[in-house]
Amino acid sequence: MLTQEILQALKSYTASMQKNVKFVIQTGDHSKRDELVTFLSDIAGVSDKLSIEQRDTSGVLRSAISFLLEADGEDTGIRFSGIPGGHEFNSLVLAILHASGTALKLDDSVKSIVKGVSEPLKFEVFISLSCHNCPEVVQALNQFALLNPLISSEMIDGGLYPEVIKTRDIQGVPSVYLNGELFANGKVDASTLIDKLLELQPELKNANAGASLPTQDVTVIGAGPAGVSAAIYAARKGLKVTIVADRFGGQVKDTMGIENLISVPKTTGPELVNNLQAHMQDYDITLKEHVRVDEIKSGNIKTLTLSSGETIETKTLIVATGARWRELGVPGEKENVGNGVAYCPHCDGPFFKGKDIAVIGGGNSGIEAALDLAGIVKSVTVFEFLPELKADQVLVKQAEKRENITILKNVAAKQITAENGKVNGIEYIDRATDDVNDQALSGVFVQIGLVPNSQFLKGVVDLTQYGEVEIDTKCNTSEPGIFACGDVTTVPYKQIVVSMGEGAKASLAAFEYLLSHEDEDQVQTEQAA
Repeated sequence: MLTQEILQALKSYTASMQKNVKFVIQTGDHSKRDELVTFLSDIAGVSDKLSIEQRDTSGVLRSAISFLLEADGEDTGIRFSGIPGGHEFNSLVLAILHASGTALKLDDSVKSIVKGVSEPLKFEVFISLSCHNCPEVVQALNQFALLNPLISSEMIDGGLYPEVIKTRDIQGVPSVYLNGELFANGKVDASTLIDKLLELQPELKNANAGASLPTQDVTVIGAGPAGVSAAIYAARKGLKVTIVADRFGGQVKDTMGIENLISVPKTTGPELVNNLQAHMQDYDITLKEHVRVDEIKSGNIKTLTLSSGETIETKTLIVATGARWRELGVPGEKENVGNGVAYCPHCDGPFFKGKDIAVIGGGNSGIEAALDLAGIVKSVTVFEFLPELKADQVLVKQAEKRENITILKNVAAKQITAENGKVNGIEYIDRATDDVNDQALSGVFVQIGLVPNSQFLKGVVDLTQYGEVEIDTKCNTSEPGIFACGDVTTVPYKQIVVSMGEGAKASLAAFEYLLSHEDEDQVQTEQAA
């Protein structure tokens, strides 16, 4: 399973391990057991600080294809049920490195919250090896386990445990359970996990009460292409810069194919995000990740209150929070998220193999989703509200060639129906005749565009009726010293390359603002003298 090239890379990664790490595999029989043992043995062979042991751990591990990690003989709380290949291979490698002493990639404020947990928390994360969003959740919870002995986290490959998947009616990943009860599913990231922990134990936020950074010249909210561009441009001016983000990369991280970023013929969202992070690390920029901004107080110095309980004072503020998937807003949608309603075809498509599904939306994202799903499912029906599709013709022509893709135009979804906790159909209206139709299916993938992440800005800056931040040609908002850029704003054409340019523009405008106010402050000081 592992090539010599991968093993050589692992040898390099593990060269600086500080602790001995052991893979402890549950004894027993399973058709995949030999494959797992070979997989872990190959990994253990790259370093004398890695070893493997088969041991009866009844009551701790799930099955004969489950294993846990020990560091210097101590249980780390990290478990894997299945063979963590595909996208989860990185989760295993990071778990090894972090367990052996490599610094955790969590903000200090997040660490304080996790360390403060005082009750046993047993997490189970059901994943698909094809899900590119799942590793972020697995990796975050693995770090939580390393920070607090009361926390354990188990990655479970849903494809190897069909009985469990059926019993719990899981139809989407990642699906996170806490102490046997559903904790979070669907669109989950590390910041969501922290938010839910704080809901369970609000007193955890007290660990960071009163904590603050020195006054910043520029604080950027959001770490997508616009936010990173703004932060880099500000840092290049020698300014004191902090970037706050619930999720580094934002929506771009979920985009699998990118072919319109000029000078980069072809890349993927995860690759681009890695490059953004590597570029940003060349500069002295403080990153506060996995936290959100709860409140903004305006003035000459703006004060931000974070979800972690910390505060940041800043001379200027750049909002680059991007957008999120737009919801249909029909009955049966929210009630069935994770049980047949999904927003990520790459993540949840495999759960609908051989089934009839619908894609709502005839734009590029909708037709791309239909094409992706057509190779997995039995049939795809695309529902488009307008009389004509909005997608690029090259995509439309590909969809029209597929025998198992049907396109319905000028129709409106009325409600999503379910039976026994699972989606079983959709009601839709023919807008030309007002006739109501029913179509039996097992899944609905919603792909109808994005909504600006601007809810925390109400009353702070002017927003349009659609929630976009109103800006001028220099990214100024209605509030002096607050700038905005990218998909959260009124700038037309929501494209990566546009967002990057807008981020640079917003940063240059903030620098110009700081210079002008520096002169004003100097004049006031001289007059006072």
